[in-house]
Amino acid sequence: MNSFSIGQFVRRPEFGAVLSFVAVIAFYVAFGGVSLGALFGAASWVNFAANLGIVALPVGLLMIAGELDISIGAMIPAGSMSIAILSGYYDMPIVIGMLGALTFGVLVGLMNGFLAVRTSVPSLIITLGTLVAVQGLVLAGSVILTGGASVPLEAPAWAKTIFGQLINGKFQVIILWWFALTLIFGFVLHATRYGNWIFAMGGDEVSARNAGIPTKRLKIGLFVLSSTAASFVGMCGAILFNSAQVSGGMNYIFNTIVSIVVGGVLLTGGFGSVAGIFLGALTFAVVSQGIYFTDIDRNWSNLIIGVMLMAAVLMNNTFRQMALSFVPKRKK
Repeated sequence: MNSFSIGQFVRRPEFGAVLSFVAVIAFYVAFGGVSLGALFGAASWVNFAANLGIVALPVGLLMIAGELDISIGAMIPAGSMSIAILSGYYDMPIVIGMLGALTFGVLVGLMNGFLAVRTSVPSLIITLGTLVAVQGLVLAGSVILTGGASVPLEAPAWAKTIFGQLINGKFQVIILWWFALTLIFGFVLHATRYGNWIFAMGGDEVSARNAGIPTKRLKIGLFVLSSTAASFVGMCGAILFNSAQVSGGMNYIFNTIVSIVVGGVLLTGGFGSVAGIFLGALTFAVVSQGIYFTDIDRNWSNLIIGVMLMAAVLMNNTFRQMALSFVPKRKK
């Protein structure tokens, strides 16, 4: 019978993320005078983590598979503008607006995936081109169709309840979506053959293909999930705030990649976990939002956030290397 051991635990991709999360909170409590009750009762960092986490989940799976999608920075405003233009400016039913936003995400994901499997161009370069192209398309389309770069949206009550409600007046309902999607992605990655395929593709795509894994279809599907998730976050934001703008979303590129790396996913692919991605988003949210609960001078905030994120990444990498080099003693 297999018994639990410290060595087995520290080998887990999320182990470093757990340490990073605890270390960040400990730093704010020790040096910033943060009250744990005030911090954990606040909505700002949880809402931030939920929006970031939904985007990080599919992008994290892409990174485990050895690919990267930075077009998410344009897909978030694209999703919000799609629903706002269709259902806000042209007064179409909100369902049409939501389908339009999600369909646009699917189409962009298909284009990214098709280019990734049909060309030898790295996915970073492909999605960089998509990022710029979608930004231009959204801006030009908004100006041509509506005459401006901001569009109001009045969603019906049922749509607000499902996608844009504030629970207890402060917690965004998208938090529940984040929890549900985390469970679904966790099941797919760790309990189905598709998860095994993703890890195999990230480890060695050629060997995975030779073993009969449909790497091309899988890669296209992951790109579709990534773009659609970003569009979904933008759509929910438009419903919540009753408006959409062509700007915004660019910060998600940096935030998403850092949170995924903090969560234990390797940039080279083949290693990671959904629990780690979840904890990475939480850690990044606490780092970036927790500074506002401290007594620390705000002029130092960017420096402190940068140093803490670097320390979290290094801590994660250090413990991962220690775990991989750990050799348990054999029983006599």
